[in-house]
Amino acid sequence: MAFGDNTARAIANIQQAAYRQAPHNLEAEQALLGAILVNNEAYYRVSDFLKPDHFHERIHQEVYKTVGELIRLNKVATPVTLKTFLNAEIDLGGMTLPQYLARLAADATSIINAEDYGRTIYDLAVRRSLIGIGEDMVNVAYDAPVDMPPREQIEEAERRLYEVAELGRYDGGFQRFADALLTAVDMAANAYKRDGGLSGVSTGLADLDKMMGGLQRSDLIIIAGRPGMGKTSLATNVAFHIAKHYRSEQMPDGAKQTVDGGIVGFFSLEMSGEQLATRIIAEQSSIPSYKIRRGDISEHEFAKLSDAAREMQAIPLYIDETGGITIAQLAARARRLKRQRGLDLLVVDYIQLLSGSARKSEGRVQEVTEITTGLKALAKELNVPIVALSQLSRQVENRDDKRPQLSDLRESGSIEQDADVVMFVFREEYYHKNKEPRPGTEEHLKWQTEMEQLMGQAEIIIGKQRHGPTGTVQVQFDAEVTRFGNLAREDRMPSRT
Repeated sequence: MAFGDNTARAIANIQQAAYRQAPHNLEAEQALLGAILVNNEAYYRVSDFLKPDHFHERIHQEVYKTVGELIRLNKVATPVTLKTFLNAEIDLGGMTLPQYLARLAADATSIINAEDYGRTIYDLAVRRSLIGIGEDMVNVAYDAPVDMPPREQIEEAERRLYEVAELGRYDGGFQRFADALLTAVDMAANAYKRDGGLSGVSTGLADLDKMMGGLQRSDLIIIAGRPGMGKTSLATNVAFHIAKHYRSEQMPDGAKQTVDGGIVGFFSLEMSGEQLATRIIAEQSSIPSYKIRRGDISEHEFAKLSDAAREMQAIPLYIDETGGITIAQLAARARRLKRQRGLDLLVVDYIQLLSGSARKSEGRVQEVTEITTGLKALAKELNVPIVALSQLSRQVENRDDKRPQLSDLRESGSIEQDADVVMFVFREEYYHKNKEPRPGTEEHLKWQTEMEQLMGQAEIIIGKQRHGPTGTVQVQFDAEVTRFGNLAREDRMPSRT
């Protein structure tokens, strides 16, 4: 008997699944359209988040779309004006379209309920999208091609889920100026409490922090330079400094809030994680990386190396060394890191090694535009600064003054436009070294004197800054251990007694 009951229950479940309809609410769709047809002002209550595709019934999609087009043209949308733009021959359960529109208007509820009906329709559309994504995930998992790894399917599912979450969401729109004012005052208060009095995250370079106020949340910061200038070194120095000084406090709701420093995600598209770690450990231990790689170190240096490695193990710096990823994959991984570990700074080394979803026929400039726009949108979404490295074109080499400028950025239009800050790394020492004249000559003595003055110095040139000044910051650079530091100045010297 129990066996028979189980069989009957299983058959009932199969039948229920077979006849189960996608979630929708026909009455809510009719009530909203009726309210709009009676009073077009109701359209403005839902148009920010509700799109035609969110309606379940095809005829309702057409009606809502046409209503929107008429209202945007400053025309009145009523059953009378609508019927000339829609197929009047459609049979709607024994009613013609004009009759159906008239019935919608006649049965309309108050405009006050329009937004509630709109949200109901939107939420049901999201659920239908989730069902579609789930079905596709199951089908692809069953029939995945040989060259499609599971990780790729996971990232595609994450991308589609994010699109569902973002497209048409109804938490945007205008905010009161008073609310924005409170946010600005909170930022100033946090800056007052933070070490160094910065509104953003400290880079560890005092003069750069003074000019920028630290790295600001939701900013896209471009670090550009020719090969050999040290742009990757600057990015790793800043990333490590921020991760090393990470300090958090627990909020009343149990969540952690960063007080100083931060959790760092580093996309190393060119170097492996091991190469990046070698750079950082060389900087921290003051042992050149080439000596570390060759094992050409003394017992004392190995002890320093071990101490530095032990100290570095606890810092919240996470590296993704996958090469050739798309901007969509990068965004999915960054979101996952923030969700699982937290995130206060994202570094991308470098833009030209990312790829977009644009077709190759559209050109590289279009692809870079998609990448920079995506990085800026991601910075705003995650509310963290994103530091992205970029190459410079070779036209720098053709000038007598090798100092870079905004026009030297490769595919410069979109990079310059989307970035909040553009800074260039420049070391005159690098170029002057290649101009060495024949030893023993007067020119060589002059060259040697100039070389000694330039040795160990670098310039960080801020070519663009939306909310601050532009200019040049002088810093120290130790090429052997790829370390940037504050330049010694009189005002930083200890006071003489």
